[in-house]
Amino acid sequence: MEQNAKFERAKKRAEELKGFYSHLFAYVLVNAFLFIINHLTSPGHYWFWWPLFGWGIGLAIHAATTFLPFMFWGDDWEQRKIKELMDKDRGE
Repeated sequence: MEQNAKFERAKKRAEELKGFYSHLFAYVLVNAFLFIINHLTSPGHYWFWWPLFGWGIGLAIHAATTFLPFMFWGDDWEQRKIKELMDKDRGE
């Protein structure tokens, strides 16, 4: 049973990482394309900064939700918290 739970946690984490790296790849690719379009059509007016900045905020939030929980709470924080809440619920 424990092995299955570890596998599910690892699978979930791998999906989170894959989602973030896919997002990062799309961000770089699309914004490079927008830069090229901007440079070719209106080289004196750089509008590509706006989507780069706006999407960058979303990417930063995605990065924070993907990486920061593990930095601050550790890998098993969620499991410990669930156990704590279940134990507390049994006591009431």
